[in-house]
Amino acid sequence: MQLEVLADEEEVARRAAVIIAEHARAAFEARGRFLVALSGGHTPWIMLRMLSKLEVPWGGVCVLQVDERIAPAGDPDRNLTHLRETLLENAPIDPAQIYPIPVEMADPQEAAAEYSWTLERVAGSPSIIDLVHLGLGPDGHTASLVPGDPVLQVADRDVAITGTYQGRKRITLTYPVINRARQILWVVTGSEKVRALGQLESADLSIPGGWIRRNQSLILADQAAAGAIDRGAFA
Repeated sequence: MQLEVLADEEEVARRAAVIIAEHARAAFEARGRFLVALSGGHTPWIMLRMLSKLEVPWGGVCVLQVDERIAPAGDPDRNLTHLRETLLENAPIDPAQIYPIPVEMADPQEAAAEYSWTLERVAGSPSIIDLVHLGLGPDGHTASLVPGDPVLQVADRDVAITGTYQGRKRITLTYPVINRARQILWVVTGSEKVRALGQLESADLSIPGGWIRRNQSLILADQAAAGAIDRGAFA
């Protein structure tokens, strides 16, 4: 696992955009398309706006969601709302290339199963995503893999439903599919993340983020989140 510490949120977003663009070009050259799974958050929306200005083979990009809150269409709580605003308004990408988690279905279990089938259709079986972008919460959660939730134990499905967290149930990718990704990119900003980032860096299994594989993983953190962590790479 590598850690890069940058000055602030904007620099983290810029560096993340460059890395995603590099992986997109490499994947397109090697396999004819680029499969990326995106998480939500303020910094990622900045990242995506920056990404839209870079050289990316947009015609071969497939955008998946890492997780989504169960909420109505257009709800500001929905990651998809912001994802569409940032990508569709700024990048030359067809809306059909964005694959939303269907949280508006009446039965959440059916929605999770439907997205598993979508993953298989887009990314094969077992599904392999080129790059999974993750955030990190102050409590050490990532995606919607939150402390104490039974979803942490799911090993037989790539998509599952969580319990209620911060007022919403969610549908999330699970450890198996995240850990099969060719590249994992962490974007961590803000002083409230100092403790969680230290735990992530030290592979602390007491937090959900600690169970994400470390090889082919890169953390981009701002100075506020890094705290006293030294710059450099970690094995």
